Amino acid sequence: MYAVVDTGGKQYRVAPDEMVQVEKLPAAKGEVVELDRVALVEQDGKVQVGSPWLVGAKVICKVVSHGRDRKIDIFNYRSKGGFHRAKGHRQAYTQLKVEQIVVGG
Repeated sequence: MYAVVDTGGKQYRVAPDEMVQVEKLPAAKGEVVELDRVALVEQDGKVQVGSPWLVGAKVICKVVSHGRDRKIDIFNYRSKGGFHRAKGHRQAYTQLKVEQIVVGG
């Protein structure tokens, strides 16, 4: 059984008892989070697809931790212009453990 959920503008394929790293969510460590934007659910070989989301379906997750990803270096340069700029970025994330996938009627 697996599902495709949308959170933070990205879609993730999740399965029960799996860890997933998503965009930072406003939830405390140990808190239970319900992701209700479920696009697809596969159960026993049968696939249900939403249009765009499945009604009544949700993925229940537990927040394991928060953190920041590895640093991305950004360097802008224009030849013969004497222009260069260096920046960096570290994206914040939330680590979730998928508890269960609930499919509505």
